[in-house]
Order: sequence, then structure tokens, then C-alpha cells
Amino acid sequence: MEPVIQVDRLVKRYGEIEAVRGISFTVNKGEIVGFLGPNGAGKSTTMRILTGYLPLSEGTVRIAGHDIETEAREAKRRIGYMPEVPPLYLDMTVFDYLMFVARIKGVPARERRARVAQVMEQTAIGNMARRIMAKLSKGYKQRVGLAQALVNNPELLILDEPTAGLDPTQIIEIRKLIRSLAGEHTIILSTHILPEVTAACDRAIIIDRGRIVADDSIAGLSAGRNLEEVFIALTMQAELA
Repeated sequence: MEPVIQVDRLVKRYGEIEAVRGISFTVNKGEIVGFLGPNGAGKSTTMRILTGYLPLSEGTVRIAGHDIETEAREAKRRIGYMPEVPPLYLDMTVFDYLMFVARIKGVPARERRARVAQVMEQTAIGNMARRIMAKLSKGYKQRVGLAQALVNNPELLILDEPTAGLDPTQIIEIRKLIRSLAGEHTIILSTHILPEVTAACDRAIIIDRGRIVADDSIAGLSAGRNLEEVFIALTMQAELA
């Protein structure tokens, strides 16, 4: 299998605090991987390092063969990133915003309208094209956030807590949407919600206190032990720490 993400002995320190403690993992082309752990486990820090948003302290991160530090421009061209709070300009319409994002991400001018139309169809927001984003529901804002991550047709999608703040119906819709992207893109999503991973992902990497404690297919993790019990135990440990 062709690796899209290669993380080797990654460390991130904030002063004397070690938020990520020498983790290593690989994500292959076409996989949907859940990066699962309780709040404060190091998930978002890792996601931000993968995107080049945060510098690492030690180790290496390669995206489609490109080092995120020494070949940052080439690595970032292959990434679509949706942070927990999507980077929306609320005074713009959905269409104008996506056209703007397409331009700054280097989508050729002759292809922009077609590409924006395609991602609006993929994310089911075509009926909101002329709506000012400040007037959108939380669920539609998340969809626009996903559309902006997709607009340059990236090889890799990095989604940080993609269903945060959504109601149950919206959560189901976003999970289905993520699942529909399987095969076209490699996806890694971070979450502290166990059903998110079992519903949308092929594989789970479980992180606790900056270290990887499990890495296997959903079926493999569930067969060897009760995945829910493992996660509940980690969550309780984090709350007691």
C-alpha cells in the first residue's frame, strides 16, 4: 500500500509539557482512519502538526512523500484541512467564499466554477450557494467547512472534530458524507466520540496522554477486546488525572 501519511517518533513540547510523546503511525492511500482519544490526549495537536500549522519538536512527518517542514509547500498542496471551527467569512455567500478559497488554493481560473459546483454537490449545499454564511445553521456551516477542504481536490483530508456541536440528525448526515468520500481521498479524522469512529472509519488509532495505545482495524480492535470498554477506561483516566 502507498503511504499518504508517515509519522515517525513525533514529539511536541510546550515548554516542559510534552503533549505528544514519540508517536509513530502510517496512513495508506484510500484509508479512513479515526484518531480517537479523550479530551487532552494530543489529538488536535497532532492534526495541526500534520497540516503544518504547528511546528514539531522532534521526529518527522511526511505527507505523500514530502516532509512537512522542509517541503512544506508541496506537502500542503496535498492537504484539505477542516479544523474544529471551520474558517468561514460569515459576511460572504457560500459560493463567493468557495470561489475565494479555490483561488487562494491555486485552482486554475478556468476550472474554479466547475470545481466549486462539484464540491457543493458533494456536500449537498447547492441550495445555499447565495446564502450569507452568517445565516446558515451549524450543520450547513460544517458542510461548507468540508467543501472548502475539498475544493482543491486534495489527496488527503484532515478533519478535526468534524461533528462538534451538531445535533443528532446533522451528525448522522456528516458521518454519511465523510463515508461517501472513501476511495477518492485518504481521510484522517480526530474525535473523542467513539461512535464517530465506528460509524465512519475503517481503522482506529487510540491516543492517550500523548502516546498511541492501540492501532488496528475497527473489527480487529473489537475482536481482541471491547473497544467501548477500552475507550471508557481511557476517558476515566483522563478525568481523574
